[in-house]
Amino acid sequence: MFNYHNIETAPEASKQMMEQSKKSLGLIPNLHKVLADAPATYQAYLKTYELFTQSTLFSPLEAQVVLMTSNFENNCHYCVPGHTWIMKSANMPESIIEALREGNELPDVKLQALHVFTKELLDNRGHIGDEKLQNFLTVGYTERHALEVLTGLACKLISNFTNALSHTPVDGPLKAFDWTHPSER
Repeated sequence: MFNYHNIETAPEASKQMMEQSKKSLGLIPNLHKVLADAPATYQAYLKTYELFTQSTLFSPLEAQVVLMTSNFENNCHYCVPGHTWIMKSANMPESIIEALREGNELPDVKLQALHVFTKELLDNRGHIGDEKLQNFLTVGYTERHALEVLTGLACKLISNFTNALSHTPVDGPLKAFDWTHPSER
């Protein structure tokens, strides 16, 4: 149903974004090919991803905890392999990657608090209450961190929901990290 654009078929407003994706990633991911059909949505996805991964207080590992938690909770067959590849390429701990892929407790207290906080925000559509917020703050995060998690979730809403709507096929290089939600195995 959805179009999978290349640079030649994409709307004019998406062409430069697709060229940048190809330059920075070495390919145009299937997600980007779908998003190209809606330039504003494509731009919003790219910008929120950039802001979240480059302009927040989160370390690269913490950022991936937020993103992978959303990927898992939203059952994103496309983003779990993608972020598994990102995490493995950055030599992030295998135990963290596996726990995030399986929905298990993380073997680090602070990362687990970030994981739980992110999951609670998703499960409760932000209405988590002061006690759960305080649990997050107690391990060393701040109110700024709490707000910055929302930037990661905004990015993931676009990508996770796009992939659910379009059934985006996993790109060739990521097939080694194919994933099915544990509830569907």
